[in-house]
Amino acid sequence: MDNFVIGDSKIDMEEETQAYEIDGNKLENVLSLLQSRVDGSLESNLNAMDLDLHEDFVVKVVETPYILGENLIRFLKWVMEKPGFNVTATVVDSLVKVICSDARMKNAYDLWDLVKKIGEKRDGVLNVGVLNELIALFSKLGKGKAAMEVFDKFADFGCVPNEDSFYFTIEALCRRSFYDWGWSVCEKMLSEESLPDGERVGKIISWFCKGGKAKEAHTVYLSAKGKNKVLPRSSVNFLIGSLCKKDEMVKLALEMLDGFSGDERKYAIKPFSAVVRGLCRTKNVDEAKNVILRMIEQGPPPGNAVFNSVVNGYSKAGDMEKAKEVMELMETRGLKPDVYTYTVVMSGYANGGQMDQACEVLSEAKKKHSKLSPATYHTLIRGYCKIEEFDKALNLLAEMKDFGVQPNVDEYNKLIQSLCLKVLDWQTAEKLFDEMKENGLYLNGITRSLIMAVKELEAEGTDMMESTTKA
Repeated sequence: MDNFVIGDSKIDMEEETQAYEIDGNKLENVLSLLQSRVDGSLESNLNAMDLDLHEDFVVKVVETPYILGENLIRFLKWVMEKPGFNVTATVVDSLVKVICSDARMKNAYDLWDLVKKIGEKRDGVLNVGVLNELIALFSKLGKGKAAMEVFDKFADFGCVPNEDSFYFTIEALCRRSFYDWGWSVCEKMLSEESLPDGERVGKIISWFCKGGKAKEAHTVYLSAKGKNKVLPRSSVNFLIGSLCKKDEMVKLALEMLDGFSGDERKYAIKPFSAVVRGLCRTKNVDEAKNVILRMIEQGPPPGNAVFNSVVNGYSKAGDMEKAKEVMELMETRGLKPDVYTYTVVMSGYANGGQMDQACEVLSEAKKKHSKLSPATYHTLIRGYCKIEEFDKALNLLAEMKDFGVQPNVDEYNKLIQSLCLKVLDWQTAEKLFDEMKENGLYLNGITRSLIMAVKELEAEGTDMMESTTKA
């Protein structure tokens, strides 16, 4: 009995090891047909060739260069209809690789239709690699919905998505701005802990930031951090900047600064600056100042822009003592407060009605800078108009010219409106209006009408007084 089993097995092995030989003439005929442009007669021509189909023969045809993709797809559809031939995973893999390397729209959709048909007919023929190739192809072609359709068929074909599956699907969807769909795929990726490498995670983070989903991008960041993924610094910086655009997310960006260390911290001025600006915008100026102190101690070294954000934050809050402290700290760092720095401090004093202190800052600014900006004077002119000290406002307007700063419409407009509305001084307002015209500046219609209205009001009042006297 044992001898019979061994002998029978030997016969089977001999039969299996008999090599299949490709008929060279028939192969040449098929290739010649497929390499030419053919009409609807392709299938009938193939039928006339009386081919002995075998996996090796079909793979050889598929992998031969210079065959049109549509002809290969039609050839495989014809092969599938032949009795006794079953399409194998090897055949499908070869076909998908060849068609995907061509990356043509029509071929991509025709290929997907064929692959679906194969998957529905035979279990176990399709694999993750084939489906990933299709998703990557649709992503390259900018067809996010088609990529999502492939992704959704994994379970139907008995396949489990891997890191490439998730990455290429998210890429395809985000390229078409389908960020909600992309996030739904990303959530599955996170739940299955199937994150790709750090470089690709960085791209996913950047895509969601571009799509206005900074909070979701931060979730991906935390997951990658938990997996000790090394992310591109550019993606982390982009995420911090995106978080800082939303008031409720600035604290998340602040926490991310702890992830910087060593040399990378020295060159991280952009994300640190974004956090400082965000904290000041959300009125967490003390926290912003703490960030500056950490920057001074550990890096990156803060520059004028970072200090100015905090000075401006304190000035807007009316805390001028702290604003001056930060300004002095700035100078101890060897930095020279610029015109903007002085202007925001002056604005803080002017808003609080502290015009003497504001003028002291102006005097200091004139010593340090040969030329100031119109905004610097506009701040003080507005302050004097607010407390109705118009003579001092007019003196500042004249000083602007002496200091080489050309007044603009804003200065004139504020003064003219204040003179008309608060003290009914249309004469001075009219002189300013004439001065504007000489300088090529023009008031809006409302302010011009205001001068005329006050002038007419005074004339009516004079007429009434004269009438009363005569009576």
